[in-house]
Amino acid sequence: MHQRNNLRNVDLNLLVILDVLLTERHVSRAALRLNMSQPAVSHALARLRELLDDQLLIRQGAGLSLTIKAMEITKPLTEVLSGVRSVLGPLGFEPATTQHRFHLSMSDYGGGIVLPGLVRELRKDAPGIDLAISQFSREGMIARVLDGEIDMGFGVFPHLPAQIAADVLMRDEYVCLLDRRSLEGRPFDAVTYFARPHALVAVRGDATTEIEESLKLTGQTRHIAVVVPHWGVAPQLIAGTDLILTIARGGLKNLPPDDNLIVLPVPVALPPIPFVQIWHKRRESDPAHRWLRTKITSVLYED
Repeated sequence: MHQRNNLRNVDLNLLVILDVLLTERHVSRAALRLNMSQPAVSHALARLRELLDDQLLIRQGAGLSLTIKAMEITKPLTEVLSGVRSVLGPLGFEPATTQHRFHLSMSDYGGGIVLPGLVRELRKDAPGIDLAISQFSREGMIARVLDGEIDMGFGVFPHLPAQIAADVLMRDEYVCLLDRRSLEGRPFDAVTYFARPHALVAVRGDATTEIEESLKLTGQTRHIAVVVPHWGVAPQLIAGTDLILTIARGGLKNLPPDDNLIVLPVPVALPPIPFVQIWHKRRESDPAHRWLRTKITSVLYED
């Protein structure tokens, strides 16, 4: 029997490496996730190519793309490894001793919610777990979760493709931040809300937010005078101006004291904000991934 059809000659570790390579589509990133050297991963890829009689990953532009055979085996490979991990149970991942790097994406708002408690817990319980944090638009996060470039994304995701799983971590509420002097003693009502210019936090300047979608249902619009990509800088634009910032309450957690700034309820009806973590369904049974998802949930509930 030919070697590549003889299971006795197949190293299970090669299949684990193949799974990560097909997910990352990048030898260096795969090496980081596997805690291996790049030459070792390249050598494993060469063995896999010989074993499966296929190139599996081919150079395309600055990256790698899957061959037809690689695309065909991705799902069954994930299912096989999922079954093996189910048999091995918790032995597949030991937080206290495992060396692993997770790639997460979130805004600075999400970072303020997730990272302080999570990093403290990781340093205490899993010092070998590293985090690499990036920021993209929600569309960018979804695309990178699908491609395997990031392990999880955090934010507000009204629409998700079927391949992505999601868990609502918390629900926040909108509030308005204003310079109290700009009110000149007048009440802050819906008329004032729509008459005044607004600041908006969005990674993409042309993004349509949940606020705009909600207002559209009632036939109302607001004038966006300034769009910034970071929650942290947005409150600094309000002092001394007539701008209104409609922001998740959690985004004001680290707001520096300023007697001129005032936080008021939004004078129009807006739905609560579901803060969600997303991941690819192929990672559902990955012990390390499952452990981190559970850890994040527990940290938020403790806080």
